[in-house]
Amino acid sequence: MKVKQILEDKGQDVFTMSADQSVKEAISLLADHNIGAIVVVDKAGAVTGILSERDVVRASARDGAMFMQKPIKSCMTAKVVTCCPQDSVDDLMGLMTAKRIRHLPVLDEGKLSGLVSIGDVVKRKIRETEQEAAALRDYIATG
Repeated sequence: MKVKQILEDKGQDVFTMSADQSVKEAISLLADHNIGAIVVVDKAGAVTGILSERDVVRASARDGAMFMQKPIKSCMTAKVVTCCPQDSVDDLMGLMTAKRIRHLPVLDEGKLSGLVSIGDVVKRKIRETEQEAAALRDYIATG
C-alpha cells in the first residue's frame, strides 16, 4: 500500500496557514476542524513548517498565555519531515516511529499534495492485515 492510495481514499485537503498568522488563529483552526496539525506555507505554497498540537503544548508551557498572540513561526517545527506519494505504508510507519512524529506532509514533485497522519497509517495497516487474514482463511478453506 502506497501513500498515493491513502490520499485517494481520504482526500488531499490540507489545512494551511502562513508563519505570520497567530497561534490563536491556528488553535481555532485545529479545534474547528478536529485536526492535529496545520502545514505552514509561504506565499508560493512551499512548505516552511508544521504546527502540531505538541508544538502548541510546548509553547504554552514555555511562554504561558502570551504564546497565543505570537506568530506561528515562534513555535512551529521548521524542519519538516515529508513523504511522497510512492512511499509505502511500512516506510511511513518506520519513519514516524523513528522521528516520533504523527503527521507527514506529502510532497509530489515538490508541491504539497496531502497530509498523512499516524491514524491514517494504522488504519491502512489494519486493513492490509485483515485482507491477508481473510485470504489465508479462504485458501485454507478451499485447500
